Amino acid sequence: MRLSGRQIDCIRGGRGVFAGLDFQASSGEVLAVVGPNGSGKTSLLRLLAGLLVPAGGSVVLEGGDAELTLPEQAHYLGHRDALKPALSVHENLSFWRDFLGGKAGDVGQCLAAVGLAHATNLPAAYLSAGQRRRLSIARLLVVRRPVWLLDEPTSALDTAGQELFVGVMREHIGGGGIIVAATHTPLGIEARELRMGRPS
Repeated sequence: MRLSGRQIDCIRGGRGVFAGLDFQASSGEVLAVVGPNGSGKTSLLRLLAGLLVPAGGSVVLEGGDAELTLPEQAHYLGHRDALKPALSVHENLSFWRDFLGGKAGDVGQCLAAVGLAHATNLPAAYLSAGQRRRLSIARLLVVRRPVWLLDEPTSALDTAGQELFVGVMREHIGGGGIIVAATHTPLGIEARELRMGRPS
């Protein structure tokens, strides 16, 4: 499987964010998108997730499910954790499992994998920032999708949480998955870099 972009242009609010961008990521690879604030890292991820439309160029996923679009085969983990505060940890993850559809995993096992088995019945409103991030990461596990689009995925995670997430990423790429991650800090895993230019 290979995810590639050719000569991608992105315009937001009438301003050119980036132009003529090329990239490629294959099965078992992590592509770290790096660059200063305003250089288009988040815009690129949102474009790949189908939340933005490119002004030019093309994005292709080869070797995926021909019946599904790229966004239907990708998880997008943004800055916001997208949790319902009144629902419990288990209920939040169950909601995302049912909403996303596809091949679903066991909620309890996924919570255990991110170190939240002890908090399964706790309302999300009571979670710390790091725990909220762990619950968002569990969403990557509860419904399997081959492409992960991650925006600053280790934000709010302590050292233990970062180490745990490295293990989660290793398992994903070990199974042939692809990760594209925008980051300001090292991910703790071998990755190729896509360096975005400075904002105009």
